[in-house]
Amino acid sequence: MKRSYIVIGAIALLAIILFFAYRGSYNTAVTLQEDVDKSWGDVGASYQRRADLVPQLVATVKGAAENEKEILTKVTNAREGIVNAKTPEDFEMLGKEINTAINLAFEAYPQIRSTENFGALQAQLEGTENRINKARTDYNETVKEYNSHIRGFFNSMFLNKETFPKKDVFKAAPGSETAPTVDFSK
Repeated sequence: MKRSYIVIGAIALLAIILFFAYRGSYNTAVTLQEDVDKSWGDVGASYQRRADLVPQLVATVKGAAENEKEILTKVTNAREGIVNAKTPEDFEMLGKEINTAINLAFEAYPQIRSTENFGALQAQLEGTENRINKARTDYNETVKEYNSHIRGFFNSMFLNKETFPKKDVFKAAPGSETAPTVDFSK
């Protein structure tokens, strides 16, 4: 009788050990699967940030550049009017603008800031692309951890492959390994 208790106790102990091993493996797989889903969501959030931010930045920089162009054109035209005025009648035609024009003749040209705006836009674009790249890299890392877990020797036997399918890492679009051609003539 004692022998049968030992065998039953050993079987029960083995069943408990297997249950806890399976539970731990299953719970870890669930956690890792959720991490993969969250990481892919982070990639999507980075894409959305780019889609929201870039058009606004471009519009702002374009608007500032157009404003500076208009101001510079007015200043240049006013100065040209003073230089080309030769007779008192020419000065009379300038009317109220003469005082402004005379003041402008002695003032410096306005500082051009649109170049700085374009630099800031470039920095924002670079930062956005860096965030997207980081999110993709983090996603690939979580996929690696998840796939390593579910494909491990014991886990591959215990875990249902339909519940825990192997995930694919982020793959670049075909042709993206070639650097793009930049054409500033357009």
